Amino acid sequence: MDTYLVSRNPEIMSGALCFTGTRVLVKNLFDYLEGASSLEEFLEDFPSISREKAVAVLEAARERLSADAPAT
Repeated sequence: MDTYLVSRNPEIMSGALCFTGTRVLVKNLFDYLEGASSLEEFLEDFPSISREKAVAVLEAARERLSADAPAT
């Protein structure tokens, strides 16, 4: 995934995957969506994350899942 979108630093949030330039965990985005919250609710609660960046992370995750899925 592009370092423009996400990054890891052992000194920030114990090395968990964060949106680049923030302390917001990428996991938070997926937790919100899994818990039936909307993208809008996530963006309201984490205003340092732009809609474009959140959508780009979701698209990158979808592409990665598709690329890694075994053919049957």
